[in-house]
Amino acid sequence: MKPIKVGLLGLGTVGAGTFNVLQRNQEEIRRRAGRGIEITMAAVRNIERARQLTGNSIEVVADPFAVVNHPDIDIVVELIGGYELPRELVLKAIANGKHVVTANKALLALHGNEIFAAAQDKGVTVAFEAAVAGGVPIIKALREGLTANRIESVAGIINGTTNFILSEMREKGLDFATVLKQAQELGYAEADPTFDIEGVDAAHKLTIMSAIAFGIPVQFDKAYIEGISKLEAADIRYAEQLGYRIKLLGITRRTRTESGDGIELRVHPTLIPAARLIANVEGAMNAVLVQADAVGASLYYGKGAGSEPTASAVIADLVDVTRLATVDPYCRVPHLAFQPGEMTDVAIVPMSEITTSYYLRVHVKDQLGVMADLTRILADAGISIDAVLQKEPGDQTDLDIIMLTHQTREKNIDAAIAKIEQLPAVISKVTRIRLEALS
Repeated sequence: MKPIKVGLLGLGTVGAGTFNVLQRNQEEIRRRAGRGIEITMAAVRNIERARQLTGNSIEVVADPFAVVNHPDIDIVVELIGGYELPRELVLKAIANGKHVVTANKALLALHGNEIFAAAQDKGVTVAFEAAVAGGVPIIKALREGLTANRIESVAGIINGTTNFILSEMREKGLDFATVLKQAQELGYAEADPTFDIEGVDAAHKLTIMSAIAFGIPVQFDKAYIEGISKLEAADIRYAEQLGYRIKLLGITRRTRTESGDGIELRVHPTLIPAARLIANVEGAMNAVLVQADAVGASLYYGKGAGSEPTASAVIADLVDVTRLATVDPYCRVPHLAFQPGEMTDVAIVPMSEITTSYYLRVHVKDQLGVMADLTRILADAGISIDAVLQKEPGDQTDLDIIMLTHQTREKNIDAAIAKIEQLPAVISKVTRIRLEALS
């Protein structure tokens, strides 16, 4: 059987890894796929560098549309990132009857519904294992391995940059700005780290996992997103003293609110009990915890980025698409796990209706009656306290009061915080971090 011919859009870190791993393990991959997989063409910005990397073994062009329009290319691999140009290229490849493999989580989070519908109409496949958690096969696990289950929740550390920063802050007691600079020097963070540190990258990935887990459309615009840039070293230290670790978590789960069934879709710093396995995922590693009715809890752990870990996922998709190239489209694994006509429109729950526990740090003047005022405001809002710490941050005229609450609705804690911040003894804004037991 003749080899499948692949065209790359982009030959950067992941593209180079894909080319190298495919060359190195070519025979092993052929035996698994049932036929050869050959990269024959690539569109790049730096043609000379690409020719050096590939040893002039493939055709290198500057125009990406030359790849998606080439009649001999069977699969287009999109690795250039961004939104609009990749969308145009992917839709053009689909219109030309080509299968697509992409590592572009932003593209799918924003335009996935349109892309998957176009692929369904054209009878081609869009594969995207590399778009979430790099080399960790979480998409395949959710879409295929857990098919028999009703998935209840997915919670993940799905951004290596933020996990590295939080790990360093905890282990070395450093502030956020210092560790961010170190992460940039080590190559863990971009020169402009906004997408990572503000939680946007994690929200892109979570949106995709949520759609697969629950059979709903991708709805990035409805995700709640909060990053780690405002976290202070003191909060990480206090959390540790209370038996918790702080991680940037992406959380999506089935829930019930006053208005009916819904899906939570949120990214934010989260206290996790230190005894949990996921709380001990350190450095730039990723981990995803899935709760399902039949299998219970399962944890998926590994490298979430990097040249060859991500290339591993890209090539796994290439093998899957190669195997499926001659299969009737209606017999293939659906893009979002559920058959297109069986998707549901369960509402994404607004953040104000989320129910969870909270860590509150209140910086106050050291005077009589402060604690009584705080507990009264929380009690009036129907919020009970689970644990309390009082710490003197340095100046003996003021102190930090740290409280862990039992579960309550977000709108209740919002109202209580607003009243607490009006107290004369309160010096600064209340620090609020959500808490998840993940039991």
